[in-house]
Amino acid sequence: MKNIFEIKVEKNTGEITTLEEHKGKVILIVNTASKCGYTPQLTGLQKLYEDYKESGFVVLGFPCNQFLRQDPDTIEEITQFCKVNYGVSFPIYAKTHVKGRKQSDLYKFLVNNSRNRKGRKVKWNFEKFLINKEGKIVNRFLPKVEPEKLTKDITALLK
Repeated sequence: MKNIFEIKVEKNTGEITTLEEHKGKVILIVNTASKCGYTPQLTGLQKLYEDYKESGFVVLGFPCNQFLRQDPDTIEEITQFCKVNYGVSFPIYAKTHVKGRKQSDLYKFLVNNSRNRKGRKVKWNFEKFLINKEGKIVNRFLPKVEPEKLTKDITALLK
């Protein structure tokens, strides 16, 4: 299987790219939704990003509409919503399938290579995958885990 930095992803502009630009950073990948009970976690995700981006940390948001259609808008509307309502400045990618027949290569990689819950499908919006600087998945957090609870894990990886 490829390493995470070689997997093709789509930016919110429609451009196809890889995660290579984030190589050497600690990465938190999150499947987001703008009409979910967990949507306020965007505030905490943005705070983590602001607090640690200068140290080599990045949050990557991948909007998903697979859980009760909680992100039905266009990617332009989703990006604007996140920016206006939650001050999001971390990268938001194109809508992504995180499970099922159309599951993206990125989420196939994440699900199949995570230590905890390995091989188990993404449970809901705001499931989080923490990746170290070498591209290895070091932890997977269920949606209910608030972003603030990840601080210790993130700072340990940034050292």
